[in-house]
Amino acid sequence: MDAAAVPRLARGARLREDAARGRWVVLAPERAFVPDDTALEVLKLVDGARSVGAIADTLAERFAAPREVIEADIIEMLRDLAERGVVAVA
Repeated sequence: MDAAAVPRLARGARLREDAARGRWVVLAPERAFVPDDTALEVLKLVDGARSVGAIADTLAERFAAPREVIEADIIEMLRDLAERGVVAVA
């Protein structure tokens, strides 16, 4: 995975707000997890249209942080989620 990769949630995976519990959850076949605040910011931008680089640009601007650091963290996180079958890359 690199900056040009375009991630999307894998088939059957969904990011949903659980209003009753006041948190976001990722639902996938036979599993669910609660993303931390950092992962949530990234997952909200994973739409199958934006590249990893575009997501990094958005977050670097939003949080006034170094783009290179954010991009490296995004790639690492998305690789982990891809291994778990939650994210797919086009």
